[in-house]
Amino acid sequence: MSAFVGKYADELIKTAKYIATPGKGILAADESTGTIGKRLASINVENVESNRQALRELLFTAPGALEYISGVILFEETLYQSAADGTPFVDILKAGGVVPGIKVDKGTVDIAGTDGETTTQGLDSLGSRCAKYYEAGARFAKWRAVLKIGPGGLPSELSVKQNAEGLARYALISQENGLVPIVEPEILTDGSHDINACAAATERVLAAVYKSLNDHKVLLEGTLLKPNMVTPGSDSPKVAAQVIGEYTVAALRRTVPPAVPGVVFLSGGQSEEEATANLDAMNKLAVLKPWTLTFSFGRALQQSTLKKWAGKKENVADAQATFLARCKGNSEATLGKYAGAAAGGDAAASESLHVSGYKY
Repeated sequence: MSAFVGKYADELIKTAKYIATPGKGILAADESTGTIGKRLASINVENVESNRQALRELLFTAPGALEYISGVILFEETLYQSAADGTPFVDILKAGGVVPGIKVDKGTVDIAGTDGETTTQGLDSLGSRCAKYYEAGARFAKWRAVLKIGPGGLPSELSVKQNAEGLARYALISQENGLVPIVEPEILTDGSHDINACAAATERVLAAVYKSLNDHKVLLEGTLLKPNMVTPGSDSPKVAAQVIGEYTVAALRRTVPPAVPGVVFLSGGQSEEEATANLDAMNKLAVLKPWTLTFSFGRALQQSTLKKWAGKKENVADAQATFLARCKGNSEATLGKYAGAAAGGDAAASESLHVSGYKY
């Protein structure tokens, strides 16, 4: 395979490598207006732009937090928003050494003839949108494909192929327009399957994704992978973090080329503490890991912060301190040095964040 080397190749490689800096990770703040509305509703806050802006400002301006963050994924609305003092969020992030990114997919649609399996839409006009986002300051993109484990051998071969193809086409279009593509093939945790079933599905999906990326001549050095961790299904008994670490790293070692600079895990509905402990367990493993293993968490970085804030200005400082603790804890986990102190006795950090059939 000879990778496509366009005019942005050097920049793409540099950006991907920077985002994958050990000790740093990604804040996923790209919830759609509908999804963030559900989060705000959980704390009895109205879903209006001013409240969405206030939450994002709380996160982006938390003292000390950006030290542990290398990238932030934004929703289109947020890419063009500013802080209360008029400073664009993009400028705040860049000043903090953080790369702005952008969600570019348009959600999922069902694949006809399947058992509720989906493919992701948004390829139409993707090139022009990526060019517009680059102009606005974004330097990486995210596209989420969703697969599920179920009876009859799900994910089906059709679903795997459709989603691998979509991810590869998106990745190449992103690179043509200067954006590092985060490739996100998420296998949902919904179901009663055991960890072996998840491992098998994860390896099958990742193998297909990298075959498709190679076929499309995507420059792997200028990409990042955002996969699920290998865990039992949400209706199955839990297993220890060390077991999840071993199964997840084994799946990656069998499928992900070392040319990829970083693997940035999604939290997939795990509690904040579970996600951090599992990431730490992976990084503690004494096996060859040619990529940085870090985080790209949304709910698992924001849940306890959101509850602490509750939409009140007088709570902002406490909420920011909670967010800082979570960022620092996950930074330690990327180095295999997490001691379990980020929760600080906060019950919200141990709450399951699983939502069946989760839509972002």
